[in-house]
Amino acid sequence: MNFAIWIILGFAAMEVFSYFVHRFVFHGILWRIHETHHTPRRFPFELNDVFSLIFAAISICLIIFAERPFANSIAFPVGFGIALYGGFYFVIHDLFTHRRFLKFNSTNKLLLTIRRAHQRHHQTVEKKGIEPFGLFIFDYGKFKQAETRPQESVKGST
Repeated sequence: MNFAIWIILGFAAMEVFSYFVHRFVFHGILWRIHETHHTPRRFPFELNDVFSLIFAAISICLIIFAERPFANSIAFPVGFGIALYGGFYFVIHDLFTHRRFLKFNSTNKLLLTIRRAHQRHHQTVEKKGIEPFGLFIFDYGKFKQAETRPQESVKGST
């Protein structure tokens, strides 16, 4: 299979995996850790950040221990796709939506739709949670209205 296709599959698989892990594990057995993401932040980091570190470690291991040459490897492009997902996730979720660290602003309608959907998810601090659980997978039609307050942040981002 083509190198670029493996990168895309790594990226896409991460979103699907993240959706199910977020919905059934983070809002399930690991709620005590993930709950720190749904409550107001008092420090720059939250216990929930450990999940990002775990996913980053998996990506790094796939890249580092990939078969050489990389063009013959599946692990390298999949690991790279996971790393790309992590980069997009950090910019869209942490910087743009939650306004953590550096505050990233945009008037891009797609990004505003993603932010609005994620704000919906943060309307409750209950373990059960509400949709959407994915960052990119959700019904875009429900959230693509014009945002009236483009700089508003989601609950837990203070």
